[in-house]
Amino acid sequence: MSLTGKVAIVTGSGAGLGAAYAAALARAGAAVVINDVSAEAADRTVARIVADGGRATAFVAPVATSGVAQSLVDTAVTEFGSLDILVTNAGILRDKSFLKMTDDDFDAVIGVHLRGTFTCARAAFGYFKEHEKPGRIIAIGSPTGQRGNFGQTNYAAAKAGVVGMIRTWAIEMKKAGVTANAVIPVAATAMTATIPYFAAAVEAADRGEAMPAFFRHDLGFGTAEDVAGLVVWLASDEAAAITGQVIGAGGDRLQLWRHPEVLESYFHEGGWSADDIQEDLSVELSDHLQTVGDPPFPALPAELDRSVTPA
Repeated sequence: MSLTGKVAIVTGSGAGLGAAYAAALARAGAAVVINDVSAEAADRTVARIVADGGRATAFVAPVATSGVAQSLVDTAVTEFGSLDILVTNAGILRDKSFLKMTDDDFDAVIGVHLRGTFTCARAAFGYFKEHEKPGRIIAIGSPTGQRGNFGQTNYAAAKAGVVGMIRTWAIEMKKAGVTANAVIPVAATAMTATIPYFAAAVEAADRGEAMPAFFRHDLGFGTAEDVAGLVVWLASDEAAAITGQVIGAGGDRLQLWRHPEVLESYFHEGGWSADDIQEDLSVELSDHLQTVGDPPFPALPAELDRSVTPA
């Protein structure tokens, strides 16, 4: 898969998932603008890409404002002559249960994830359309935005909003030949490293070994590099027909998320009163309730369970 001659912006790419996406795009031949709030982190990612024979430059600023978004596009054009790919990965967490979540907690997360994706994508699309480029917009979502998660009202709202925007942009950008897709990563992060359930997987990754098959296959949980291949493919010319999609990646698993759709339709002449619903549909609706939150993790195989003391 070659991206030779392409230019990409990856927001939030100083470390973690974003750095993996940027490195993979560079290995495929793209020049990459590395964005982060930490100059030290951004410079490290640039140095790694350059040491590997790639091209990269850093732009240090928090995303959210239109000014930063336009500056990212301008940096790509000034440094590398063009822009072809945008990956919106920048994000923060301010996890708290609903009643403890402050306005600032909510606004901060919405600002970076949702508004940052909006402003950066708008600036990139403006460039693509003006220069008649079949650009690629890849927004990073989350399982939380698809199913919800305790303590993450702000994050769930932002990530669900990202998916809504992607589906809308796919419609609006189609005539210009620009694609817009969302990626749902399931990968080891600093947060999962603190969860005992994932201890065996994290230990293997720290040793530079492959994670046990239980994590990679059964859970679809892996490394940041496992997600990067999907990002590179969506950024390529070969994926020109893929737009408006939500695709998950983790470990050995790839998942295509279904768009929301009507499960059942019911009709009542004259419309539905509250009493009609109670009498005719209360049981039926209860039988079709949709689940929320991720399903419980399956039990760990004994050899991977670090909570069990060997006899």
